[in-house]
Amino acid sequence: MPTPSPAPSSGTPVLELRNVTKSFGAVVALSSGSLRADAGSIHALVGENGAGKSTLVKIVAGVHRRDAGEMLLGGVSVDFASTAESKALGIAVIYQEPTLFPDLSVTENIFMGRQPVGAGRRIDRAAMYAEAGSLFARLGVHIDPRRPAQGLSIADQQIIEIAKAISLDARVLIMDEPTAALSGVEVERLFTVARSLRDEGRALVFISHRFDEVFDLCDTITVMRDGAYIDTVRTTDTDVDTIVALMVGREVGDLFPKTPATIGEPVLRVEGLSSAGVFHDVSFEVRAGEIVGLAGLVGAGRSEIARAVFGVDRYHTGRVTLGGRPVPAHNPRAAIRAGMAFIPEDRRKQGLVTEASVARNIAGVIRGGLARAGLLTGSAESRSAAPWAGKLAVKTGALDMNAATMSGGNQQKVVIAKWLATDPRVLVIDEPTRGIDVGTKAEVHRLLSDLAGQGMAVLMISSELPEVLGMADRVLVVCEGRITADIPREEATPENVMRAATRTEETAR
Repeated sequence: MPTPSPAPSSGTPVLELRNVTKSFGAVVALSSGSLRADAGSIHALVGENGAGKSTLVKIVAGVHRRDAGEMLLGGVSVDFASTAESKALGIAVIYQEPTLFPDLSVTENIFMGRQPVGAGRRIDRAAMYAEAGSLFARLGVHIDPRRPAQGLSIADQQIIEIAKAISLDARVLIMDEPTAALSGVEVERLFTVARSLRDEGRALVFISHRFDEVFDLCDTITVMRDGAYIDTVRTTDTDVDTIVALMVGREVGDLFPKTPATIGEPVLRVEGLSSAGVFHDVSFEVRAGEIVGLAGLVGAGRSEIARAVFGVDRYHTGRVTLGGRPVPAHNPRAAIRAGMAFIPEDRRKQGLVTEASVARNIAGVIRGGLARAGLLTGSAESRSAAPWAGKLAVKTGALDMNAATMSGGNQQKVVIAKWLATDPRVLVIDEPTRGIDVGTKAEVHRLLSDLAGQGMAVLMISSELPEVLGMADRVLVVCEGRITADIPREEATPENVMRAATRTEETAR
């Protein structure tokens, strides 16, 4: 099938990539990456995890060099050998988690390595602070140029990175999942800044899995799939369903493929669990074949309850039983032996050893049982990991690849595979689809439904209300550290859940 042509644009192309390729050994990360960013426009780059977006961005940023294809900046062919070359020619990348120097001031972070000097070759701090203040005024934000970077919110850190880019007169700004950790107010402030940069004639590329943001902010959308360019369309000429179909190569008719399961006897019981200042008198049960959703506003105490149940965090009163037997408090090893698995919210920091191989990660919890005569070989890890990698359709060229090189969706699958390898009776999973694309979300939801169908008890914590309503047999609502409602699936509505999530008096169960 011929490659679709990019949508025509009346703007001036600032950045163009044409059929760019990149391989890492036998793994093809990018087979035909194409992108056009015009002056005075905001261009969305979307695709499932593993579609090649990050590789394409790293080529533009000078982290990787392309194997083939063309990259043009202002119509001139370029090939960046380093990030310094990319920055020097006007490319700036704003990542989801900026990396500022926490002990330096906001202004010192902006002008690091290029501080203005005055008489006697001394740094002209007054000029530097004045310029930083001018940059923030231009962006319409209020940040003290003299304050330390330490303690700043992610949103403010991103604004500082943008101010740095403007001070370098960047022509192209690439925002890679910039809103993932932001509140609604912070997102709107970021969008206001982005629109002002567009109006100045800069070219912006916006990468996000959130379609409401893409359609609210962006002028055009480029879709990638499996390392290849698929199509470019104007946002006014398309809709979410069309974009999703282009991303996954099929219609995603059911994002929440929940199938009925036989609900058995209680497997996990939590009785009177309390932790001073965190949560109070928490009691619930999860039965075999049941998916129980733990819902509530951010900061309500959902993750803290899950971590205490598994033994990561301490609790002061109450008890946890699994299959009728007590699970010792603050003892994750005992919880694992009892048949509990816990998939944390932050998979990169708490669920993976990113510099270890896929095989070593998957076999991580069961390694003790794989050793023979006290020795554990890589081949034993691979033999153990291969079936689980296959079952979860982990997209990786080899089990010996570092987990750090994988997409977010595949990293999530590796973490799930690691815990399923322990053959648990209870799966506690915190934010199962955060930061992953729509196609992988459907795969994870189908997996959870299948596990419940096989008799596993599942406790699912999620901030996405549609996910809770779509997947849970019952919804437990947490507000200010207390369970305020226990709602069966047939009665769970957005209104009922939000009503319980915003009050502390306990409702009927």
